[in-house]
Amino acid sequence: MPELTRRSLIKLAFTGSAALTLSGCNILPRKAGSDGPHQYTGAVGLADGSFAVSAIKPNGKILWQSPVRTRCHSGCKRPGTAEVLFFERRPGWAFYAINSKTGEQLHRIEAAEGEHFVGHGVFSPDGRFLYAPANRYEPGEGIIAVYDSHQQYQRVNTFDLKGIGPHQITLHPDGQTLVVGLGGILTHPDYDRIKLNLDTMEPALILMDRHSGEILARFQPTHHQLSTRHVDVAPDGTIYAAYQYQGAAHELPPLVARYRNGRYEEIAFDEAVHRELGNYIASIVAHPENDLVAIASPIGGTALIFNSRTGAVVEKAAIADCAGVEALAGGDFLISSGRGKLVRLGQRTPAKEIASLPVQWDHHLV
Repeated sequence: MPELTRRSLIKLAFTGSAALTLSGCNILPRKAGSDGPHQYTGAVGLADGSFAVSAIKPNGKILWQSPVRTRCHSGCKRPGTAEVLFFERRPGWAFYAINSKTGEQLHRIEAAEGEHFVGHGVFSPDGRFLYAPANRYEPGEGIIAVYDSHQQYQRVNTFDLKGIGPHQITLHPDGQTLVVGLGGILTHPDYDRIKLNLDTMEPALILMDRHSGEILARFQPTHHQLSTRHVDVAPDGTIYAAYQYQGAAHELPPLVARYRNGRYEEIAFDEAVHRELGNYIASIVAHPENDLVAIASPIGGTALIFNSRTGAVVEKAAIADCAGVEALAGGDFLISSGRGKLVRLGQRTPAKEIASLPVQWDHHLV
């Protein structure tokens, strides 16, 4: 199929009312299942004040720890290889390529001058190209930096997001479309974590062609202070976005949005649940084996699972400082916390602590 025709069809699928075309679903690796991961990886803070990336078995047993120079946030697996990448954050001056079997560091790649990473990245289906959200902090521009792993992670392209503050990125099951959470918040390394533009934020969920960098669609939340931070995509192509509200604490806007069949809509839980979430979601994961989606809030100390079709909450647990979420084989989820806890949670599976480790898990598991 000619490139122009293929791109036109992608645009039609995302901007029209037609359902998504899902012929490429089988090209992405599964997150879970009978052939799912035998280990998970996360960034950790250690008791002596240092930092590392740590791999664990699904039962919580530590496999290895790889020291890093500063705090890391999240990462991504490189398809078809034993590599896992993790990104520094606040600010993110570099990312690490690590052998996922041994913990050996293979590369440390620094951000370009005037730029910093934001803690996330995703690979092309063949494992060659890395797409890393970043900020150009002087002009306040959000970009996607593209690196070629076949050339020792040389920078080969840059895509402009036409907005501020990208955060999480993932790949649609079509293998062609990048899904980006654009937080809309302007920060600068010289001002620590001060948010400089709360009155003029323009957050969005962005869909981008990974070959050309063309923005295929842009969806904005119902309130300009709903920072669109975290995203995930189900195997059927349904896209989920999780917000962090920057407005008044007593206000309780929706914190989750869903895009499917040409429609972007927000999902509102009841008032009591919203209060438990503290207007802040740190992770959102759609389970690849069922219709369940899990979210975690370290601010509210709450993790919950909802039905992706109805939006109904099906399980909920109080877990102090919980943030990381990953899918477990069999239909449940693994939740990590900044207090070293690993908890199993599922529909009709009340929270069960499977490990308590002498580490502080950062916000994500991969």
